[in-house]
Amino acid sequence: MNAFIEQFRKRRRNFVKDLGGKVLWKLERIMINHSKVSTDPFLDPYQFEWATFLEQNWRIIRAELDRILEYKERIPRFQDISEDQQSISKDDDWRTFFLYGFGYKAKINCSKCPETTRLIESIPDMTTAFFSILNPGKHIPEHRGVFKGFLRYHLGLKVPRQAENCRIRVDGETAHWKEGKGMLFDDTYQHEVWNDTNETRVVLLLDIKRPLRFPANVLNTMLINLIKHTGYVQDAKKNQEAWERKFETAIERTDPARKEAAKDYEKTIM
Repeated sequence: MNAFIEQFRKRRRNFVKDLGGKVLWKLERIMINHSKVSTDPFLDPYQFEWATFLEQNWRIIRAELDRILEYKERIPRFQDISEDQQSISKDDDWRTFFLYGFGYKAKINCSKCPETTRLIESIPDMTTAFFSILNPGKHIPEHRGVFKGFLRYHLGLKVPRQAENCRIRVDGETAHWKEGKGMLFDDTYQHEVWNDTNETRVVLLLDIKRPLRFPANVLNTMLINLIKHTGYVQDAKKNQEAWERKFETAIERTDPARKEAAKDYEKTIM
């Protein structure tokens, strides 16, 4: 009976997701017509003041990332958090350390990266933030985001020396990451990623609300709030919280000092 209920829930969620995706795609023309910024595949990140601010502080973020990467094998795979990612990643080579997801704060993870958290929380309309970690040889096949109400930003934190072999293609345009530099693009275009090197690539990935004129900006906020409460996001939230607790336990066992530091940070956000 439990297996039947679980199967029913999964089918219902997939139906809602597919239906919701079709509705969101129908609304893309509204987002395009009311966008205050370019609707090209790649955009200029420096039209936003926070992009320069992040670049100026990238070494602070990198230092916190390096401490997290000491426990790299304990960081969850993307599909462990969001089961829907299994369609584009089934191996162990794409790992994600979430700080925010659709506006939900990953408090335990944030306690491990207090300076990074402070920086990203200063960004207007930031909804999602995580370290996106690609192992050597990882390939993410062509896919597209479901909603044009966001813009996606990557801050290069750990980029292989053979940068030309670590690349992203968005709607036929190819770009390479650089450490300490940002990249802004529209992920509703078909895009694909390769790390054809023997080194790990890590970026700080952010989703921010696309700047829109009225009334599309109001519609966008309403849609994001609806998506936030779907099973797609709520299941990922539960998975993330479970993985956070596992990760915290792993760190506490190996480094008691970090446990005390995390407690001090948590007191500041209570």
